[in-house]
Amino acid sequence: MAFKDDASGSNAAGANSLQLIAFSIGEQTYGVEITTVREIRAWNGATPLPNTREFVRGVINLRGTIVPIFDLRARFGEGPTSPTKNHVVVVMSVGDKWVGILVDAVSDILTVAKDDIHNVPEGNSIDTELLNGIVTHESRMVGLIDLHAVVSGAKMDS
Repeated sequence: MAFKDDASGSNAAGANSLQLIAFSIGEQTYGVEITTVREIRAWNGATPLPNTREFVRGVINLRGTIVPIFDLRARFGEGPTSPTKNHVVVVMSVGDKWVGILVDAVSDILTVAKDDIHNVPEGNSIDTELLNGIVTHESRMVGLIDLHAVVSGAKMDS
């Protein structure tokens, strides 16, 4: 049976909700829409690239596709991650490109109502720049990652 995902409300979980992959950076939980995620893989290193920002770990070859890896902890201004075998890379599509983000762990899949998504409070410019919103799920705050903003500015200005 196919699920309808239209605005007529024929599927209660469809038009008015989002499914997110939730992951952690330290004590913080973040999420991205599940439809953007292509795969989740163990950290296995990356080949560094010259003239990139400190939050770009390098690239990996994923079955013939070169995928840049972004360190989400560094992107949020918290310094570089010291990856272990427990860290994971979430490979996602951003537009027509694939990117990977290095995170501490993937925690679960969340279904949240679109009406429960709140604007990011002003204060921390990095958070307001890199997040689309915040949602509370089971008493924890989940920041919704703006993938386009996270991957922008990866090259150093020459």
